[in-house]
Amino acid sequence: MSATTTDLISDETAMTGCNRQQINIAWNTLVAAANRHDYGGAVAIATVGNRIVLHRATGWAIREPAAQRIPMANDTIFDLASLTKVTATTPSILRLISEGTIGLDQPLGEIIEEFGTDGLKAEVTIRRLLTHSAGFRDWIPHFLEAHGADAYLRKFAGTQPEWQPGTKIVYSDPSFITLGEVVHRVTGDSVATYARREILVPLGMIDTGYLPLPQIRYRVAGTELSNEFERDKVPDQKPANGEWRTGLIHGQVHDGNAWYGFDGVAGHAGLFGTAIDLARYGQAWLTNTVPGISSKLLDLAKTEQSGITNSSERRGLGWRLTATRNNEPEDSGLGFGPNAFGHTGFTGTSLWIDPDRDLVVVLLTNRVHPTVKSDYQTIRASFNAAIVSAVR
Repeated sequence: MSATTTDLISDETAMTGCNRQQINIAWNTLVAAANRHDYGGAVAIATVGNRIVLHRATGWAIREPAAQRIPMANDTIFDLASLTKVTATTPSILRLISEGTIGLDQPLGEIIEEFGTDGLKAEVTIRRLLTHSAGFRDWIPHFLEAHGADAYLRKFAGTQPEWQPGTKIVYSDPSFITLGEVVHRVTGDSVATYARREILVPLGMIDTGYLPLPQIRYRVAGTELSNEFERDKVPDQKPANGEWRTGLIHGQVHDGNAWYGFDGVAGHAGLFGTAIDLARYGQAWLTNTVPGISSKLLDLAKTEQSGITNSSERRGLGWRLTATRNNEPEDSGLGFGPNAFGHTGFTGTSLWIDPDRDLVVVLLTNRVHPTVKSDYQTIRASFNAAIVSAVR
């Protein structure tokens, strides 16, 4: 299959080679969770090879306020949150590595000069940023003091890693925010423009991109009513560029750093898209046909890259690999094989790819609508495990 022919064939009626009853049972757990208001709604898609064996929607794209209700549909567009990291930023960086523009083990300070290479910064490389092992914490609310890439980078450049790079894995938004700016520095394009032109459009992902246009907002799932979750993490403070958002967040990225700091376009969050587009993307990774990236580099990205053995996490380039905690009931990788790789997003999104089964599983929920809830994590894990079991 070529990178430009990622068409999928519907096989949901026959579900050839799958346990139809088990897939239906798995789906019904998602319906029940939507009815319990564990999330506004959900869209799920599972593909085996290029056959779609499940593609359904349940619940509400917008449930509250009731006057604005929109039912969930198969083509609903979601705030993908941290799936941005592996769907926009990671392939953009890998493409630049593949063509020799940057190096996998090149220090960040050689590309973003104001970051520098003094002290521990010399050990902050592209590889370590991709594997969340560069020594930076998970979340820094720079948007309270900085607005725009230049201001953010000035703040970031004034810091040292909080621990020795290459010794610890801590999932890090700042690392991927910075990778997004690497794309900008070396190409002259924002990560939004570069990823759409070089990755998303060639794969036929026509509904995936940053900053949804107003005319398609009716297709976009709502997220939180106000920014209460992040506002409560930084009480009595407000964004540098103005006030906190109030009312339904709809068609704007939910993440504070992405919205207040970068006006919706960042390397860690900001991408919107549909389940079918993510299935196409998963197929490209299964068949090593991500545009402009060598098969050798794609294979490398799917294998352990951090070199850190004292961690329950295994990280490829951008991707989370099947972890040692795979048997925990809330782990999104529950049931997937040892060569599987995937990622999740805070808004309730996930993408898992299992090469041994030729399987892609996408589950998109708006679990932050109307308020942030965590019950969906166990539901997601059990759903994923049930789908894996149904296609064995």
